[in-house]
Amino acid sequence: PSAIALIGARAGSERVKDKNVRRLAGHPLLAYAIETARRAEVFDRILVSTDSEQIAQVARWYGADVPFLRPVEYASSTSPDIEWIAWTLRRLDERYDLFAIVRATNPFRGPQVIRRGLDQVLATPEADSIRAVELVKQHPGKMWVIDEVGRLMRPLLDQSHLDVAWHAGQYQALPPIYVQNSALEIAWTRVVEATGTREGRMLAPFLTEGYEGLNIDDEDDFARAEEVAARGGAELVPIG
Repeated sequence: PSAIALIGARAGSERVKDKNVRRLAGHPLLAYAIETARRAEVFDRILVSTDSEQIAQVARWYGADVPFLRPVEYASSTSPDIEWIAWTLRRLDERYDLFAIVRATNPFRGPQVIRRGLDQVLATPEADSIRAVELVKQHPGKMWVIDEVGRLMRPLLDQSHLDVAWHAGQYQALPPIYVQNSALEIAWTRVVEATGTREGRMLAPFLTEGYEGLNIDDEDDFARAEEVAARGGAELVPIG
């Protein structure tokens, strides 16, 4: 099936200033997403969606296609991804069977992750999409809600039916719970029009390991990524 890589890179990041073009080990974060998609060798096209001409120039320099700029109304900090994805797919002359969201915020996700994800999509025909997930470290079974006056609290999840409440047990005894990360999403393009969502109704879990799922969402995350890259704790895709 034909496939397009969509790399969202809006301007105006609030938690990490100029995040998409901020340099990590000598190159903008955006460059690693583009090069990862290129080296995966599974995409017919690699397209960057941005509302910034400056970011567009960086994307083109590193080999991505930026045929048009994203409207500002689809580029705010609260704009859902489905808006710019649907708008972008409608604007294209070509039609693709699959699209992958390859975010710039995951610099340690290599091309093998994308190839692994595509293999899983093709091997799971009942799924509309796959989404990257990893085991939670902060288990919701040990989370609490504090009442309005701040005097008492109750478990976030009802545990009254359990012999031993999750909040009183060891982590190893808790049911496995997964949290999504931004490493990879792949979906059949038909689900966008059919369901008005980017993922459809039937999602398959794509399990990531280690630094594959490291999201850069704030300054602490960026500092951690710099430290990991500096000590060689995880590989960045080489950029010529």
